[in-house]
Amino acid sequence: MALAASTRASVAASIRAEFEGFIIREALLLDERRFRDWMALFADDGTYWVPAVPDQKSPFEEASLFYDDRELMRTRIERLEHPRIHVQTPPSRTAHVVGNLVVEETDQAKGEYVVGSTFIMVEYRDDAQRLFAGRQRHRLRRHGDTFRIVQKRVDLINCDGAFEAMAVPI
Repeated sequence: MALAASTRASVAASIRAEFEGFIIREALLLDERRFRDWMALFADDGTYWVPAVPDQKSPFEEASLFYDDRELMRTRIERLEHPRIHVQTPPSRTAHVVGNLVVEETDQAKGEYVVGSTFIMVEYRDDAQRLFAGRQRHRLRRHGDTFRIVQKRVDLINCDGAFEAMAVPI
């Protein structure tokens, strides 16, 4: 049975609100340095990717700023939690702003969705403030009444610029 246009719009707004809530919650976990809770948002086969060049097609053909599967995420988080990690002494404080959320793809059969959004992240550490901005794409898989991240791709607008060490996820 086909849904009326107003019903489709209501359903679309409802699921869009779910995506938005999920992605805002993810940003909040990062801002609160709750990295293990952040990692728990990822599917077992989930990856976190920050390409090093514009329009990079694959994380395997050339170097990336980050390309973490769950094992590498776990290692990164253990390092971030270590009391003597010099690149995080003092620890970074961050603020994420997420907006312009668009559902780009849906695969109802797999329960997967690609959600694009823009972001700004401000990082403050050791009397220095850095600004990161760009577009991110989350491939989300339905998991009960929430989602799991299958892939998070973060395309920084200056990905091919020079960076000091980046320790915290964007």
